[in-house]
Amino acid sequence: MSTSHIQDLIFRMMTVDLLRIAKERFTYRELSQMVGLQITVLSRYVKGHVLPSTERAKSIWKTLNPIVGLEKELLETVKFDEDGYFDNTKIIGDSSLLHLASQDALAKFAGRRVTKVLTAAVDGIPLATMIAQAMGVNLVIAKSTKEIGVKEFIEETYVPSNTGMIVTLYIPKDSIKKTDSVLIVDDVVRTGETQRALINLVQKCKAEVTGIYTLVAIGDEFERRLNLPPRCKFEAVIRIVPERIKPVEYRRSRAFVNSTAIQSPV
Repeated sequence: MSTSHIQDLIFRMMTVDLLRIAKERFTYRELSQMVGLQITVLSRYVKGHVLPSTERAKSIWKTLNPIVGLEKELLETVKFDEDGYFDNTKIIGDSSLLHLASQDALAKFAGRRVTKVLTAAVDGIPLATMIAQAMGVNLVIAKSTKEIGVKEFIEETYVPSNTGMIVTLYIPKDSIKKTDSVLIVDDVVRTGETQRALINLVQKCKAEVTGIYTLVAIGDEFERRLNLPPRCKFEAVIRIVPERIKPVEYRRSRAFVNSTAIQSPV
């Protein structure tokens, strides 16, 4: 099968995932009116009995993506509490949304060499698993404890801001080789400290960090901490500057939301 046929098939599958997300919000009757297809046809798509043709998939995508696309879903899912945190369980537990995200990552890092996907336990694992599967590469999980049976580890220690705690991440010594090109994946980037630790792990293996992919990037403080390696690409589906919280006074400010792509200088 040629590359164009594979990409065509992936797009048609992405369209079905988009339909499934739309079905959680709209009835079949409403979807039928929106996309101009019979209810029975839509039902067969949603249940996975058949894939839409390429032309029909383009038509469905054009109609539904502005309404229930990946960015739209994330923006409506991310709701901050008064302390500036949000519940990410709806994101990491939504298989259709994660599949859309995996295809988004595949598209955004197309043309870049990726041989391993790296994430930190535990919340980044569902997304990283889907992305590794979509890219056809192995997944490496950095954990805060050493696994029994593994003799040698590469480790990185850091102190998360405002915690007074020391965190150490471990990966098996041979899990990343110096010939690897690694994509770091996480569901949320807030301070950038965990992602910086993951970059350091890759560099200790003398491998290359080709990029970082996240669903949600919060604020802009992380940019300074990340200090991206040369040619490393940062991609976030959405970027949010939430309402700020001061230590003494709670100050309300308007939230800004936009997609972002940060490219380190060559």
